[in-house]
Amino acid sequence: MRKVFAAALAVLLWSGCAHAASPDIHIEDVALFYRVFDAAGGHPAADRLQHGYIDKGSAGMRRFFSLRNTTAARIAQAIADHPKMYADARQGLAVLPAARTRIAAALAKLGDLYPGAKFPPVTIAVGRGKPVAIADETGVMVGLESLCAITYFDSNLEDRFVHVVAHEYTHVEQALASPALYNKQKPTVLEESLIEGAAEFMAELTSGSVSSAWFTGMMGDRAKATEAAFVADEDKTDLSKWLYNGTIDKSGDLGYWVGYRIVKSYYEHAADKHAAIRDIIEIKDAHAFLARSGWQPGITL
Repeated sequence: MRKVFAAALAVLLWSGCAHAASPDIHIEDVALFYRVFDAAGGHPAADRLQHGYIDKGSAGMRRFFSLRNTTAARIAQAIADHPKMYADARQGLAVLPAARTRIAAALAKLGDLYPGAKFPPVTIAVGRGKPVAIADETGVMVGLESLCAITYFDSNLEDRFVHVVAHEYTHVEQALASPALYNKQKPTVLEESLIEGAAEFMAELTSGSVSSAWFTGMMGDRAKATEAAFVADEDKTDLSKWLYNGTIDKSGDLGYWVGYRIVKSYYEHAADKHAAIRDIIEIKDAHAFLARSGWQPGITL
């Protein structure tokens, strides 16, 4: 779930709710999409998607599409290429109301744990098959069809939405509180893994689980060997071995796992847990954070 870099003026999208107890969570775009989809027998043309869906959608959806170059024509082509993805994603529509309630509770807990939190909106929409989700200082944006399609996430779709949004919402706070690191053009493996690991750890604290549930069973010799290999690569700027290398049906992103373990070690070793959470979200110096974490490959947590 690659983060994106936003222009400063985009803050206008959320400034009205920045001091709310929890964000607006928009799910209405999904129902709008399926009205157009069903009316066209599952094969909507680009013009129908444009006028019946995109033009009528939320501001968050339009921003999501702008950031990822998603157009009506590209959605129509994705539907033609992967009709089952869009038909199957309808099951996500059914769980969204309950998921929205749980997401609001998780993000309210984030506000309790991190008093400096800001609350721009969450938008769940239907896009062109990717990305799963993005986050920046303007909020969280989720592609329902791609999130539903991944084969190795939580089998319970409601849980899946809750944990992924909780993960992504930590990125919102990172973008606001530590933009120099979050928006760094060429981050190292360590820096980017700490960004993602912090999001995984905070998702666990606020929603009950990490978003990347597939790696939670990794332990013993395999875990230690993975973490030792990470140390050798931590200062490299080629992220491809560790991050953003999964597909719809093949997991990856072992940097999430190692980053999560480093962050968890930091938290467990900290005497002041509230200060630790602030440090985790506002990481400025990756090596200094690592040195204070007490983490080493294979550590028991």
